[in-house]
Amino acid sequence: MLSEFDLIKQYFQRQQAGRAVLGIGDDCALLAPSPGMQLAISCDMLVEGRHFFAGADARMLGHKSLAVNLSDLAAMGATPRAFTLALSLPSADRSWLEGFSAGLFALADAHQCELVGGDTTKGPLNICITIFGEVAPGRALRRDAAKAGDDIWISGTLGDARLALAGYRGEFALDAGSLAAAAPRMHAPTPRVALGMALSGQGAAHAAIDISDGLVGDLGHILAASQVGATLDADALPAGPVLARQQQDLKRRFCAAGGDDYELCFTAPASRREAVIAAAARAGTPVTRVGAIDAEPGLRLVDASGSTLDLSLAGFDHFSGD
Repeated sequence: MLSEFDLIKQYFQRQQAGRAVLGIGDDCALLAPSPGMQLAISCDMLVEGRHFFAGADARMLGHKSLAVNLSDLAAMGATPRAFTLALSLPSADRSWLEGFSAGLFALADAHQCELVGGDTTKGPLNICITIFGEVAPGRALRRDAAKAGDDIWISGTLGDARLALAGYRGEFALDAGSLAAAAPRMHAPTPRVALGMALSGQGAAHAAIDISDGLVGDLGHILAASQVGATLDADALPAGPVLARQQQDLKRRFCAAGGDDYELCFTAPASRREAVIAAAARAGTPVTRVGAIDAEPGLRLVDASGSTLDLSLAGFDHFSGD
């Protein structure tokens, strides 16, 4: 039977040198921020039965647990530095811990982000990560910085994660091949850290947010914080390769309000289009211009011809019954 400290030592304490002045093993970790940089800090919790299915693959869950936090840093244009992990487990299952820690550290190593502490206890499966990054003063991509006339951009593609969820739930008939192709977008999202850093570093964007709860809901946070409105071309939204084969109505709904995409939605001056495209090329991430920020409050959805669409859409609510 693994004790709490044996569990930490065997699966989460690593021997290689890290950036932390003091990492796992004391009451607190000690971090030394780079001179002249600001700390960017975020925290996300994943709860079994709410954010992932019971019995989810442990390796992919380890990846996703860190990916959703890295995505928050990406939305601020911050460079990842370190993270903590609080883990509630029904039991100390060695096979599960091996898979979870392998997925977690594979992504952490890819972004040079060090685990510096946390906590473990027995209870329902619950994963909580706090992540630390750095960003130069005045370069953070804040939600309250969008301006009328800005372009609205989306990284990558949208909707395949929501399509996979619909397939698992049996909301409609989705063949096994399509489900298998869409599922990685739900289970193992790609945090757009390089793009966020490129946009921040070049001063190419004004505001940004990562799309976790659906585009219309998350863009709405930018609009509220910046006290502006927007016009969004629903037919310009970049559908994922599996969703792109579905009917138009489904594509519109899942792209606009699907959730779990973990792409970036950001705004940038029209005069900076070439800079945005160059930043995206450096990051190896495609971007699509999908609308514009307006002075008039509210979010207006239009089709490819510019005609207004009457779609009842809302982002994911963590306290709703959905």
